[in-house]
Amino acid sequence: MTGIEEREIARLELQSKLDGAKSQSERNRLGQFATPPKFAAEIVKAAAAHLPPDAPIRFLDPGFGTGSFFSALLNSIRTSRIDAAEGFEIDPHYGEDARKLWSGTGLRLHLADFTAATPPAEADRFNLVVCNPPYVRHHHLRRSQKRDLQSAARDAGSEMNGLSGLYCYFMVLSQAWMANEGVAAWLVPSEFMDVNYGVHVKRFLLEKVKLLRIHRFAPKDVQFDDAFVSSAVVFFQNTPAPDFHEVEFTFGGTLATPEMGATVLTERLRLISKWTSLPQRESHVVEPNGRGTLADLFQIKRGVATGCNEFFVLSPERIAEHGIPQAFLKPILPSPRNLEVTEIPADRLGNPKIRHQRFLLDCDLPENELRETHPAVWNYLIDGVKAGVDQRYLCRHREPWYSQERRPPAPFLCTYMGRPTRKSDVPFRFILNHSKATAANVYLLLYPKPTLAAVLEGAPELGKAVWNALSSITAEMLIGEGRVYGGGLHKLEPKELANVAADMILDALPKECGHIRQKELFV
Repeated sequence: MTGIEEREIARLELQSKLDGAKSQSERNRLGQFATPPKFAAEIVKAAAAHLPPDAPIRFLDPGFGTGSFFSALLNSIRTSRIDAAEGFEIDPHYGEDARKLWSGTGLRLHLADFTAATPPAEADRFNLVVCNPPYVRHHHLRRSQKRDLQSAARDAGSEMNGLSGLYCYFMVLSQAWMANEGVAAWLVPSEFMDVNYGVHVKRFLLEKVKLLRIHRFAPKDVQFDDAFVSSAVVFFQNTPAPDFHEVEFTFGGTLATPEMGATVLTERLRLISKWTSLPQRESHVVEPNGRGTLADLFQIKRGVATGCNEFFVLSPERIAEHGIPQAFLKPILPSPRNLEVTEIPADRLGNPKIRHQRFLLDCDLPENELRETHPAVWNYLIDGVKAGVDQRYLCRHREPWYSQERRPPAPFLCTYMGRPTRKSDVPFRFILNHSKATAANVYLLLYPKPTLAAVLEGAPELGKAVWNALSSITAEMLIGEGRVYGGGLHKLEPKELANVAADMILDALPKECGHIRQKELFV
């Protein structure tokens, strides 16, 4: 066994020890997810392959941890070729022991914040940057920290959205540390390829550097045991992209043996909104001669954000226990996992005839009036205050704190999140609602726009035809517009569902509805 192999064994033992000294929630908050050694070796090998053979290597890892990428470098590149190696680790819990572990190897490890460090002079920059940056979501960043990060990115020539995760800043700021034609490999969540804040990251990859390749792992193949996230590896070179440059997109399998792959011209890539649809298919781009999208037929909204479903969404048994009057209740659908049907019938009062009936506590009366006239409701609300419900974010920003959003019942709904099952490869369910039940924000509500609403009012039986058409939308179309997380969890936001082509719905309408079936409706 070589000295390098012995150090790697020691590193793995150290990683386990240091991880075990922190709680899972603490590491999640700080975005500390160690890269598996085999995975690190694949990334280093793939990145180094973009450098000229035998070129001296100046290596940098801006999120060092215990050094999985540095270890992989030492195991795959002869040491005489490594001209310099540096790393940054902000957490001394990992950094101090990592320094001891790698002493004598020539590594220079800074116990400092990479995003606040001053880039080196041009002669001292790095031609191989490999990093698994901290996956810290924006809501775990302090307001002052966000401000400093956005300012640093702006100084580097990139505007960044305030919802950007910390890993986005690492990628953008790294360019100032890279030698001309240097290569970078970033192991990051694939969500930047779809979400709104990712627009700025994609602009950086298309305009500031030469994007070489993006490999996206299959969502079911979670790369980290302790992080529920779908991963991608982004390779780019610090040089402007030439005209007609092609970017390689690969998916599934491993970096060396992906399940599929394709190249896309950067000019075309600029027009594609959802990069996670590549290489399966090019993402939805509305063509000038298209027949429109669901946005032309429906107003699509998220359901009610109650502030605390456990408190505000009540079962009949709980209502009876507390004696809450019907006047303060409205029917609401249960969570998707408890909704066993996709067509919801109604009783004579408009309540859904389903097994798991639920009701939303909906009250706008002032506290003084409630205390005097409706003591049962008041006592229930007092229980909520004792449990801290009134101090939750949404409740704190409402007056009174127990009031609710207005979401009238929708005739059509779509589940907000889901996974493919043995019965269906479509991760979302469309629901036909004959009741007066509203829904929580685990559903998307589809309200027909005036022209379609008028047709459905005159011919209610068409509602089922529209529902069947919605249900026949393919998994590819829905997944292509949505986003995906580790473990194969898919999500659709209202605007993403609105982008789905409307052809199936239009074709389901009878010829008598020609004024809807024609493109002129959407002009």
